[in-house]
Amino acid sequence: MSGWKAKRFWNAAAVTEAAGGYGVALDGRPVRTPAKAPLAVPTQALAAAIAAEWDAQSGLIDPRTMPMTRSANAAIDKIMPQRAEVATLLADYGGTDLLCYRAATPANLRARQNAAWQPLLDWAETRFGARLVVTEGVQPVPQDPAALARLAAQVVAMDPFELAALHDLVAITGSLVLGLAVTDAQISADAAWQLSRVDEDWQISQWGADDEATAHAALKRAALLGAESFWHLAHLRA
Repeated sequence: MSGWKAKRFWNAAAVTEAAGGYGVALDGRPVRTPAKAPLAVPTQALAAAIAAEWDAQSGLIDPRTMPMTRSANAAIDKIMPQRAEVATLLADYGGTDLLCYRAATPANLRARQNAAWQPLLDWAETRFGARLVVTEGVQPVPQDPAALARLAAQVVAMDPFELAALHDLVAITGSLVLGLAVTDAQISADAAWQLSRVDEDWQISQWGADDEATAHAALKRAALLGAESFWHLAHLRA
């Protein structure tokens, strides 16, 4: 939907039944994706959230205020045609997961990382049988292929709508473990955001905040929370 601008031309958006689930119609006209595919989502709850986004538009349509619509479009137009490739891309984050890379110094930052991140790595080992190796610094550390395969199996099993949510949860945090923890209801997206920001928050505590960086971080946090909402709505069966 980037670069697309149009004025509101309808009176009301409504949820409809569609092939494979539910759609949205504007004054009876079915909404389509940017690639002109029918917008069909798996649950009535998700379709209702998308319809609400369309109903909230006034004047020029602003895709930035329509996160559920954007994620549904991504699932249909981008992920469905290349589901295996997207799943592989996300699974690959396990090999360089943020939670595995700890600072050598200073000691107080290392202590914060250990306290914040190790419980999630322990959870991944218990939940999926995937024990990831921790290292110091930023040089890549080899991980057990069997552990990575167990994490990848969770990703490969997801449908395109689940992958659309997981994509943002993983890409924004830099951690497959954090993304899977949110989808497994082990932690909230807000908690995942805080855990992914240990290094940045430590820097802020030392040197202060930058206004531009703070504004950019707020957008990323909102996108992360939106991904969590999309995940839950895609599972709310009527």
